[in-house]
Amino acid sequence: MLERFHVSEEEEVRVPEPKVRAATDAIFRKMGLTDEAAALSTDVLMHADIHGVDTHGVSNMLRMYVSSYNEGTLNPRPNMKIERESTVTATWDADRGNGLHTAPIAMQDAIIRAEKHGVGVAVMKNSGHLGAAGYHALMATEHDMIGVCMTGGGGFAMLPTFGAEPRFGTNPIAWAAPARNEPPFLFDVATTQVAANKIRILQRMDRPVFANWLTDSGGVPMAEQKVPEADIRGDDREWYMLPFGGTRENGSHKGYGFACVVDIMCCTLSGVGPGFISNQSGHFFMAYKVDAFTDVGKFKDDMDAFLSGLAATKPAPGHDRVYYPGLIEAETKAERLEKGIPFHPEVVEWFESISAELNLGLELR
Repeated sequence: MLERFHVSEEEEVRVPEPKVRAATDAIFRKMGLTDEAAALSTDVLMHADIHGVDTHGVSNMLRMYVSSYNEGTLNPRPNMKIERESTVTATWDADRGNGLHTAPIAMQDAIIRAEKHGVGVAVMKNSGHLGAAGYHALMATEHDMIGVCMTGGGGFAMLPTFGAEPRFGTNPIAWAAPARNEPPFLFDVATTQVAANKIRILQRMDRPVFANWLTDSGGVPMAEQKVPEADIRGDDREWYMLPFGGTRENGSHKGYGFACVVDIMCCTLSGVGPGFISNQSGHFFMAYKVDAFTDVGKFKDDMDAFLSGLAATKPAPGHDRVYYPGLIEAETKAERLEKGIPFHPEVVEWFESISAELNLGLELR
């Protein structure tokens, strides 16, 4: 992530991963999840935190999930079912279960179908937020497959190019591919200029956004400035998000087009209808079995050559090195498992507060 999203070393509170994992698991179980669902939900969040994807870890997301469980909008013990299927496809109804523990089931279904037929696809509706899309895409790499995950819907965030009212969420796309010795390729991005949860981070730390990341309530791009405090889903919001590219001159039509693809594949294909009309979300999962297309060993060797070649690219003046998608995350994982996960003090205070509220006796410091 850009430096402005990181907690400063002076402020950060480093917490060992096992402590965060145990506390998060306890909170999910207190919300009524089964032990298995709580552990899986925790794993998805911890994946984000240890890989440096702080936007989708416990600091931003856990409190939102707790609120949704308490309000009854999420079902802690859903009865998932397949509504329609073929040999290689399935449409899942998640029964209002959170995506942290329902999405891996749909992704696993796509993997099983790919194992038999070379390709497997699943879509899911009636599900909550699935966390970092990259987690689900990476599941396929453990089976010598390429994984894809997309999620979108509910037109609350992103304006279409030239538009003045939102028509999309942030509509992320994730692709993951295995290698032999190099960390896996992982491309996981929102189709907005910046992920919505990064705006929450900047609000928490009272820092500005870059120019052309957001617009005001009339659709006019903002200059570099601090974000109004209103929540991204609030009725009193004074800002919206732009597709990646920002303005048409800088290619916003490309981000807008990708957002359309995500909405079609996640919402329309799953049967909930266009996200901004149905005000619902959908998820998409796909797995490609590598040996259905080429030799697995050659593929992994070629991926190593590809990825190491990207990392060995001569850097431009003012830059130390070149990264490929997934490399920073792998290096961050090693550092955070050794030194602990850096949290803003407000996040630790929230853990302490929810611990007291739920009588859990959690300790992170």
